[in-house]
Order: sequence, then C-alpha cells, then structure tokens
Amino acid sequence: MTDATLTRFRQSIDNIDAALVFMLAERFKVTQAVGRYKAEAGLPPADPGREEAQIARLRGLAQTADLDPEFSEKFLRFIIDEVIRHHRQAQEAESDTGTPGA
Repeated sequence: MTDATLTRFRQSIDNIDAALVFMLAERFKVTQAVGRYKAEAGLPPADPGREEAQIARLRGLAQTADLDPEFSEKFLRFIIDEVIRHHRQAQEAESDTGTPGA
C-alpha cells in the first residue's frame, strides 16, 4: 500500500537531493580551479578571513530562509574543510613537479 501524498513528498526530496549533488559538484569544480591557481601563484590553501566572512554570510542567509544557522555553519565548515584539503593536494602536486609557484 502506498500513500500518494508521501510519494509526492519523497519525489520532491529526491529532486532536491539531485539538485544539491549537482550544485556541490559544480562548486567543487570551481574550488579545484581555485586550488590549482593558488598552488601556481604560491598562495596559501586556506584564507581564514574569507572563510569567516562566508560563514557569517551563510548564517544570515539561513536566518532569512528560516533554516537553523548552526546547521548552515556546520554544513559550510564541512565543505570548506574539504576544499582546503583539495587545495593542499594541489599545492603538493605543484611542488612535486619541481616547478616553483608562479
């Protein structure tokens, strides 16, 4: 026995989840390009000032959207940590080529 209302809700959730995955994939494509650029330019993988500004901005957006700001900060922090990990990998790859940062 299926509940039509529950099925519709779940289809919407599935669509949203798919959109989130594609948006995250696109975001990581851009941040990986940033990581390569930073490695080539000899810039540090992390930018604490930018991170804090982004967290503050996202917390404000979360409040406007009636989403728990604590959750939004944890979510963004998770993403930022992964981005920094990628940036460090790009730096290591750049240093392994023996090419000094631009």
